[in-house]
Amino acid sequence: MAIAASRKSTMTLYSYPRCLHSHRARIVLQEKGISAEVDFITITEPTTELLELNPYGSMPTLVDRDLVLYQPDIIMEYLDERFPHPPLYPMDPVSRARSRLLTYRIEQDWYRLYDLIQKGDDKQAAKARKLLRENLLSALPVFAAKPYFLSDEFTLVDCTVAPLLWRLSSLNVELPRQAESIRHYAKRVFERDAFQASLNEDEQEMAGSGLAVTV
Repeated sequence: MAIAASRKSTMTLYSYPRCLHSHRARIVLQEKGISAEVDFITITEPTTELLELNPYGSMPTLVDRDLVLYQPDIIMEYLDERFPHPPLYPMDPVSRARSRLLTYRIEQDWYRLYDLIQKGDDKQAAKARKLLRENLLSALPVFAAKPYFLSDEFTLVDCTVAPLLWRLSSLNVELPRQAESIRHYAKRVFERDAFQASLNEDEQEMAGSGLAVTV
């Protein structure tokens, strides 16, 4: 693949402005204080240059000199290992495996519904909103158990949860007043300097700090 000429000397993260997965990676960049260029792709079809880097044309895509990565979990773990301070995954293998499993479940149980809301027809979107709301409410004890998602420290799991919660209002997913543990968790995460720095203009307009509430 003739892609060497397309690569930049600095680390570059290619990202769609509203991409949930890209936002996860951008939070990691900010939490780590990594000097990287974020290149926002505003067209819906991937460019020839991007397809040379990533045959799937998916977002995010990370280029670090001769290395090209294009799956969000792989990108996030690579950044955590390449820049180990502060660590965003537990150090011991058992805790790391549990964190990976949590991330996988969030992607399967919550992100899948997010995709249906965004891309499904009206009936599919309405059903997905209801299921996402129910799934979040069933996790109220989890949000209440620790300062962060089943952890005393901010981790890569939080980098996965936070972008979804930030988008709830824009998805018209309303939470009842008794979902206080989710709102407290969201406020704690959203107020982090790194999270605020990760937001682009499109994401700032989502106003995620005011999660929609029903009586």
